[in-house]
Amino acid sequence: QLQLVESGGGLVQPGGSLRLSCAARGFTLSYYVIGWFRQAPGKEREVISCIRSSGSSTNYADSVKGRFTISRDNAKNTVYLQMNSLKPEDTAVYYCAAIERPYVCSGSVNGYRYWGQGTQVTVSS
Repeated sequence: QLQLVESGGGLVQPGGSLRLSCAARGFTLSYYVIGWFRQAPGKEREVISCIRSSGSSTNYADSVKGRFTISRDNAKNTVYLQMNSLKPEDTAVYYCAAIERPYVCSGSVNGYRYWGQGTQVTVSS
């Protein structure tokens, strides 16, 4: 059974940092494009970052560019999202999603086949 498991969320003060992890179970993550999405209460799920299977190409939404960094460790079957300089507007449930290559990064939720259960990130003083 293919499964994605997010971890690393929590409560952090504005300006703080968190690192989210997305671990794959039951499949080899190196063959998949991984996207990170988030969904705030009352809002649609939005893509914030994506990394290709090789790790050679990454994309970021304007809202997180320069603050968030996506990376992957295929040996650990895990993708990470390092989040720095967090703002209250970053508060949301964060999801990772996967689609097998040769698909490429997509800005749409429909562009991914597998989803994790989400991890809550709350930025508040």
